[in-house]
Amino acid sequence: MNDNLSALEEKIGVHFTNSALLRQALVHRSYLNEHRDCATGHNERLEFLGDAVLELVVTEYLYTHYANPEGELTNWRAALVNANMLAEYANEIGLEPFMLLSRGESRDTNGKARTYILANAFEALIGAVYLDQGYAVAEKFLLPFVNEHLPRILEQKLYRDPKSRLQEESQERLGLTPVYRVLEESGPDHNRRFRVGVYLGDEFVADGVGTSKQEAQVEAAIRGLDAKHWM
Repeated sequence: MNDNLSALEEKIGVHFTNSALLRQALVHRSYLNEHRDCATGHNERLEFLGDAVLELVVTEYLYTHYANPEGELTNWRAALVNANMLAEYANEIGLEPFMLLSRGESRDTNGKARTYILANAFEALIGAVYLDQGYAVAEKFLLPFVNEHLPRILEQKLYRDPKSRLQEESQERLGLTPVYRVLEESGPDHNRRFRVGVYLGDEFVADGVGTSKQEAQVEAAIRGLDAKHWM
């Protein structure tokens, strides 16, 4: 964890009037379990606010710059603000070293949980910027991410759901349709975990894990696209 918040301010190009807001944006709920004397609360309320600001900024940008139908713009927006993309934004500004996590969360450096922690912290950061500096500064902070990533999203059709993309690519390239098979089920009825594999013919391509078969299939499709270098 890096305590030098001024370094983060330099990275994001925003200098806070109330540095406590920036600090709170970096506090994961798990940290408070081990540091009950923490001066700020966790970042979930800021995340809630930041999510709304992010959606408005992206929606306004797409509405202003593109005359496409509502359905297409909705899909593009979803691709720009999903958890994987937000975690990517967080990594681009080097957010993780500044975050306050429990020891257990700090050691767990991989997986979907880490992606969501990074994505939520990025949204909390947006909320903090908005409260401290206002909408115009929050917009200025966010638009470079939109401008950088939207062309790739449109060119590679990343706004399409992963299962559809994998099916389209595999049929076009190989003449095969992906098949999903449940490889493992675990956990109690109220908290089931599924591991699903995706196959192209006899070839095992990738697997995915989720709390439903559909979620696990989507994760397997994402990993399959990456494994085949079809992203």
